[in-house]
Amino acid sequence: MNHLRKRYALKAPAIVLACAALILIGRWTFGSGTDSPRERSQVRSAVPRIRTLGRATLPAPSGRRFAEDRVLVKFRPGLAARSVRPLLEAYGSATIASVPGVALRVVAVPKGVTATEFLSALNRNPDVAVARPDPITRIAVRPNDKYFGDQYALSNSGQVLDDLPESPQGKAGADINATGGWDQTKGDSGVIIAVLDTGVELTHPDIKNKIVSPGKDFVNGDNDASDDHWHGTHVAGIAAAETNNELGIAGVAWDCAVLPGKIIDASGEGDYGALILAIYWAVDQGAKVINLSLGGEERDDDLLAALKDAYERNVVIVAAAGNEGGPVLYPAAYDRYCLAVAATDYNDNRADFSNMGPEIDVAAPGIDVLSLYPTWDTPAGFAPYAYANGTSMATPHVAGLAALLKSLKPWLTAGEVMNIIRYSADDVNADGFPGRDDQIGFGRINAERALAPYALKPVK
Repeated sequence: MNHLRKRYALKAPAIVLACAALILIGRWTFGSGTDSPRERSQVRSAVPRIRTLGRATLPAPSGRRFAEDRVLVKFRPGLAARSVRPLLEAYGSATIASVPGVALRVVAVPKGVTATEFLSALNRNPDVAVARPDPITRIAVRPNDKYFGDQYALSNSGQVLDDLPESPQGKAGADINATGGWDQTKGDSGVIIAVLDTGVELTHPDIKNKIVSPGKDFVNGDNDASDDHWHGTHVAGIAAAETNNELGIAGVAWDCAVLPGKIIDASGEGDYGALILAIYWAVDQGAKVINLSLGGEERDDDLLAALKDAYERNVVIVAAAGNEGGPVLYPAAYDRYCLAVAATDYNDNRADFSNMGPEIDVAAPGIDVLSLYPTWDTPAGFAPYAYANGTSMATPHVAGLAALLKSLKPWLTAGEVMNIIRYSADDVNADGFPGRDDQIGFGRINAERALAPYALKPVK
């Protein structure tokens, strides 16, 4: 791969890991930017405790999208009600349920034929206006992970986030509707999310089974992308922590896999050269989605070329907008080839630190987001999970959704996945900024709408 060897010689501007405001855990007062060794010592002494919240396991759904024993039928206007019964009897069928004055009927599928065959016959009958499948509905999937109740970003019932100072309370529905999305798909283990960051703790109990390889370390030049910071582990957990394992948290991409790439060092900084190399590497390794919870202020033609190459190979790139309240950072600012993500909170308000601009595509929760924290830096008596703020935390929610879409509809191009995520978002700031805006783009993502059994068409 000659293009990789050539790019080892690049000397590019330093990347600022500016996408994890606060930088760590809980509702602290450090402010934005990268953390220093002094702040890290404060972090270690202030990690919040996590409550153990047992949850019952729901019966596994059947996986069926439509009923097999019934269909929905509307007869042509003017057909006498007394004529419906003999018409159905001729097929060996009958009405299961109907409402007086409503044209729609629930009709039984005759014995010995499939619903598809019955629908085909009905739709050839001139007395039938339309016959269609009866979609299955079910209780929204809820995983049994112990701390799922603290993940308002995935399912917000208006709960009080008890583990945080001042116990903030969310607004019901201010979430990405992950449970509704999981009704459609939990993902495919063959769909890989590359997390290019500070690395990932490869042995963390809540993600180790999701990691496809030790990855690659572009900082130290070896094949072990272990996290010596914390940021990448936290980001990877949001996107794809092991889910429904009665442990810790749930990842957005329930069954999808993680490929770690280390391009940021222990101080929280890296350079464009490593980022460019890592993008080409991740695509060559079979990643379908790349998460970039990082950013820099400089334009770079080689970075743009790497993004374009990934896009044209149908890899979805998701990038953080940044946390300074200013213009969108690169690579998120290269809007054609990646989704630029802003941050919202547990009330669907835009985070005040979230960068703004015409490049913003969508938003996702990025305030008080609970995820994995390295076990090697977790004090005794604490669980290896932590809260953090930033567009870095918003971005993997979107990357996880992109992986679910790739799992459900693998034929979609990168551009089609990006458009579905854009056009299915909830315009949660419509009162002040109706339609697409520079604050949160098309809106806060909605997994249920994005994964619905139809493909949204771009708005012309």
